[in-house]
Amino acid sequence: MKMLFGFLFVQLIGLSVIAQVPYYKNNWSKAPVKIPGDVSVDAPLMGNGSVTMTLGYQGNQLSFYLARNDFWRLRSKADGLSGPRLAGILELKLKGFEHANFTAEQLLSNGRTSSFLKNGDQVLAVKSWVSATSDQVFIELKAIEKALSVSIGLTAPQNSMAKLSTGKAAEILWLNRAFSDSVDISTSVAVAVKVLNARNTKLLLSPGKPVIIAIAVKSNFNEKLPLKSVLDQMKHINTASISKSSAAHDKWWKGYWNKSSVNVPDTVLMKAYYQGLYTMAACSRDVKFPPGIFGWTTTDSPAWNGDYHLNYNFQAPFYGLVSGNRLEQAKPHDAPLLDFMARGEWYAKNVSLTRGILYPVGIGPLGIEVTKDFIKYDNGQDFEQGGLFFGQRSNAAYGLLNMAQYWRSTYDMNYGREIYPYALAVASYWEDYLKFEDGRYVIYGDAIHEGSGKDKNPVLSIGLIRNALNLMMDLSNSLKRDTDRQEKWQHILDHLSDYSFQIKNGKKVFRYTEEGIDWWPGNGLGIQQIYPGNAITLDSKAELLSVSRNTIALMQRWNDSNTSNSFFMAAIRVGYDPEIVTNELHKYALRTYPNGFQLNNPHGIENSCTVQNALNEMLCMSVGNVIRLFNIPKDQDASFKNIRAWGAFLVSARLKNGLISDVEIKSEQGKPCTIINPWKDQKVVLIRNGKKAEILKGNRISFPTEKQETIELKQL
Repeated sequence: MKMLFGFLFVQLIGLSVIAQVPYYKNNWSKAPVKIPGDVSVDAPLMGNGSVTMTLGYQGNQLSFYLARNDFWRLRSKADGLSGPRLAGILELKLKGFEHANFTAEQLLSNGRTSSFLKNGDQVLAVKSWVSATSDQVFIELKAIEKALSVSIGLTAPQNSMAKLSTGKAAEILWLNRAFSDSVDISTSVAVAVKVLNARNTKLLLSPGKPVIIAIAVKSNFNEKLPLKSVLDQMKHINTASISKSSAAHDKWWKGYWNKSSVNVPDTVLMKAYYQGLYTMAACSRDVKFPPGIFGWTTTDSPAWNGDYHLNYNFQAPFYGLVSGNRLEQAKPHDAPLLDFMARGEWYAKNVSLTRGILYPVGIGPLGIEVTKDFIKYDNGQDFEQGGLFFGQRSNAAYGLLNMAQYWRSTYDMNYGREIYPYALAVASYWEDYLKFEDGRYVIYGDAIHEGSGKDKNPVLSIGLIRNALNLMMDLSNSLKRDTDRQEKWQHILDHLSDYSFQIKNGKKVFRYTEEGIDWWPGNGLGIQQIYPGNAITLDSKAELLSVSRNTIALMQRWNDSNTSNSFFMAAIRVGYDPEIVTNELHKYALRTYPNGFQLNNPHGIENSCTVQNALNEMLCMSVGNVIRLFNIPKDQDASFKNIRAWGAFLVSARLKNGLISDVEIKSEQGKPCTIINPWKDQKVVLIRNGKKAEILKGNRISFPTEKQETIELKQL
């Protein structure tokens, strides 16, 4: 995938509300800033998980790009005309500021962004934030030392497919934008702007007299009459209501940061850790409309239609959210996958001649397929029955990865019932698609890479099938559904083809497929059976772990524009040298734009949580329902609170001077717990809800728990 990005931007970043985490601040000044032409890879990112905003500066104009996750042009057609769309642009034209210097500061604690434009002895200070608790935006303009003129306008991109109406009512600017012609689902969005403390939109800012701009953004999915809604909001907005919104905003962010925390000495990693969690909080909270590939919309023509790209790009930003205990941000991932099931069943029946679901490479929300009838790829191999598959059969199974993580880490029965039809459909597909030959199940005609051909037994799909069927066994037992099918699932798990191997540089490593592509120098799919596939863990056979570590060492895909977000995790999962992992993670965290987006990576938000996910895994690994603490360099101190683990546990612990202490496990669902003894073979005493209980010993200790029980582990 590739993409041309927008504009360079400067940002100072701080973190102030996290317990035990110092204030971080990065400084840039006099950086060139341009209006984004595509996606704002290096812009300040603001949002509440539904409304998003970024800004750009060029010439004498400061522009705020307003969008909503639920505002798309929704048509199942790869015509380049469907995908997420801008709601509107607030334009501030500054007289005499054609060559102004621009700097900015953004606090990760609450997303408040302060921008400064300096032109000689004229300085404009701009504070902006998107309310965390309402679909409103607030911008404060303040002249410093010398008066200046500002003209305020509200506009939207020129688009022949969009219906646009604008106006002014009682000093309120408004805009209504809709896509209702030649679409499958009509969409509309309304924006209203009110300038407080001013009579019109042409302002002369006097020093010490700030002006506040209030904005409301609503769509037809959350308001029956979005234009009426935003106008009503602006009619009643005032300084008192803004003050209440500000307090509610800060309270929400404080609660968000208190859900979990980590602390390591490396401030570069710490900043990157919280930057990723900030990014996902700002763009993911709408349960029906998760962020697309870029998270923020600044244009009506994003690359890849800004879609949900299903062979990892869409899933990757969500990888670490469950372990980070940010369930509200993790949950939106599922909706487009569940909504696409009817079309997926059609493809399975008509392309693969199977039951279950088969998904193409790119979809949208509400069952929309933005890669349908993609004429460019109508070549008989990548394109089948109107769908763009690139020969891959694994997209639907890939969609199960984050669902499995959520289920295994919460055992929320309602959630299990929600995802069960999807998981069952994935299992049904592979029951029919696999061929049983010579005592083993074989995968034929499944490209591991986009367009790599009719590969046999790709290692990625082998891992994804194991994840899917293990999940189904767990769901079936927990929900007491389809237990009669477990024998077949277990038979597949017991007889699925092994991974393929090869010798490269004198070392035994994975072969990407049994027949077909053997190696791919520019990508890391050859390790995704480890992560995110969950099919290889530290409890796997020694030879398999040796091959895994050899493959990691040979690939060295620490800085990869497609798979860094899985490569670090795969290395950690198989016990690769933590000194190397930590050093590479540090270098990786330095290769970013000020807002945390990866340098020269064209895929938007996919790496937002790479550092966060990796640190969580190093501090508290729980894959396979075995908790392992502090797989980090031996001389490093660290602590964490409420990392969410498999089995529905919230785990906290501390490592100082090589000694582990303060180990606490909160059991939400009363599942049995297994943990590698933090003190090797020393005896361990359990303290249950404050009372001394049993004493255990051994390298691996297991014990029952009760719902909502808190258990402390102490060395005896």
